[in-house]
Amino acid sequence: MIQLTDSAVTAVRTAMAGAGQEVEGLRIMVEAGGCAGLKYMMGLVNEADPNDHVFTTDGVKVFVEEGSLSYLDGTKIDFVIGLEGSGFTFDNPQAKSSCSCGKSFG
Repeated sequence: MIQLTDSAVTAVRTAMAGAGQEVEGLRIMVEAGGCAGLKYMMGLVNEADPNDHVFTTDGVKVFVEEGSLSYLDGTKIDFVIGLEGSGFTFDNPQAKSSCSCGKSFG
């Protein structure tokens, strides 16, 4: 299961409203790379792939491909605004290590 905080839901809804096209939800996946070995990838999509796992928080759909699910199980995604910038953060119980930027884990 993947959870979005209220702040993350608001950020995704804002992005969806400004997309200029029909958007069904947010795709989150894990790819090899980043300074810790694996990196999070996110983007708005207009439809689910047939093998996606779909999670819904307050009406916002999150699509996760089968291959990324084990890396993301139990992850809580937040959207934070700070002095050094704003962006999504991942509280991932599957991560054994992470980089200082928070976008890569191992």
